[in-house]
Amino acid sequence: MGDKVNQFDDIYLGLAPELGLLRLAQSGLGWKARKGDGLFTVRDADLKRTTWLRAARNFQLRIQLRDGRIVKFDGFQRDDYEKLRDIIKTNYGLQLETTELSVKGWNWGETDFSNGNLVFSVQNKDMFEIPLKEVTNTSLTAKHEVMIELGGLDGEGSGGKDKRKGDQLVEMRFYVPGNKPQEGEGEEESAANIFYNLIKNEADIGDAAPGEGIVLFSDTLCLTPRGRYDIDMFPTFLRLRGKTTDYKIAYTSIIKLFLLPKPDEAHVLFVIGLDPPLRQGQTRYPFLVFQFVREEETDVTLNLDEETIAAQYEGKLEKKYETRTYEVVSTLFKALTGRRVTIPSEFFKSYHNHSAIKCSMKANEGVLYPLDKSFLFIPKPPTFIPHSEIGSVTFSRVGGGAASASRTFDLKFNMKSGVDYSFSSINREEYANLNEFLQVKKIKTKSTEDESSGRYVEMIGESDSEEDTGKRKRKPIAQDYGGDDDEGESSPDEDFVADESESDVAEEFDEDVSDTASGSDNDDKSDDDKNKRPAKKAKK
Repeated sequence: MGDKVNQFDDIYLGLAPELGLLRLAQSGLGWKARKGDGLFTVRDADLKRTTWLRAARNFQLRIQLRDGRIVKFDGFQRDDYEKLRDIIKTNYGLQLETTELSVKGWNWGETDFSNGNLVFSVQNKDMFEIPLKEVTNTSLTAKHEVMIELGGLDGEGSGGKDKRKGDQLVEMRFYVPGNKPQEGEGEEESAANIFYNLIKNEADIGDAAPGEGIVLFSDTLCLTPRGRYDIDMFPTFLRLRGKTTDYKIAYTSIIKLFLLPKPDEAHVLFVIGLDPPLRQGQTRYPFLVFQFVREEETDVTLNLDEETIAAQYEGKLEKKYETRTYEVVSTLFKALTGRRVTIPSEFFKSYHNHSAIKCSMKANEGVLYPLDKSFLFIPKPPTFIPHSEIGSVTFSRVGGGAASASRTFDLKFNMKSGVDYSFSSINREEYANLNEFLQVKKIKTKSTEDESSGRYVEMIGESDSEEDTGKRKRKPIAQDYGGDDDEGESSPDEDFVADESESDVAEEFDEDVSDTASGSDNDDKSDDDKNKRPAKKAKK
């Protein structure tokens, strides 16, 4: 082409972690990643303004395009300034301006929205800026405090994939005091609320009004996090609008979907797995649990034309739905996210013919679903346990003796990673079906009665109602290891050996040791007298 090309090595494009080559010619400039297919080009006619400034990765060339976009190149050395200045002036007829940044370290200043960035300045010098496309959520955490969450995708050159590794800033909070008068009204509005609305508008968090998406499900009950939300679904993301919160969730962050009936036979749970999790302050929610009434029906019409449904969604959606609400919701999520909806396993039914068992995780009551490839406890805290990560399962209080009198038993998942998940207060009637399911999935099981000896036991076919049968099965195992499991079958009087212990105490501590000789005469007495004495002392 005849144009002289100048090249700079080891240059970053925007926030991308890949190094690349930046080439400048009279016809424009281009950046290409050293590895991969990252490529970015700009024509000379699109350049409007160039700026040189200090950045985290050495020095930065910032280019403002005529359409308002900002392109950043990091990694320049200090000595590159003069060479780069001359190239830009010769090829594009622009001046390379120099911007000084504030390095005072103050946390008090002014904010401004410029070229898609939130700029924080101190004494008229820029201190830092936040790309608004990185803002995923904002909320008023207090009367004068505004929180923003960060974590969007990379800019140009990343191929639309988030490849950043290591630590990343995920949240910032701004203290905005004072009030400002509303336009045309005498009432004042909180400055924090004004700042909050500006961020929503500039970051496109609240760009669409309710009902402008594909479909809107109003006042939906969410068990985790607790509250009622409007689910507004768009082609590439959804919005959860609550009374005080407004979340924007990209479909690419939805990794799991579950549609599970509750044991009460009146409700159905729809569970959404997220990565990264939803954040509320310091609390993270990797799962969203919505509850629908089983018999509730809805009549909705999608805000899509027939051509779009046929072309983009390949007929997976219909223009109009008149059926149960949970079926419509699960169908839409499956089509828009491209994820499979997991339903209960056909290999497990509880004693009452349900798909889950009631139990408690610590102090939280809930239900545990044995699924084909995992276990899922909901609603709080939602706990996902894949079969592939389970080392073994331990049953507690399921054997003979005193444990047989309990109406419930405990269950502990011993994970290969070393983390354990314990569930308690499980109805004893669920033991047989649950144990059979574990055997079908080839998951090792053991009981606390045999855990001390380190021996795994097969408990298939053990009857929960016939406790004696369970005793006879464990009796040989206990005897093999020197155990004594006959205490439950012996009478209380025979187990009680208080006379022997009391005779030892008397010989050691009583002053009148000679009186203890009478204890040896007790051996000549009948067995009946021998049995009566401990029973009488036991009442004391």
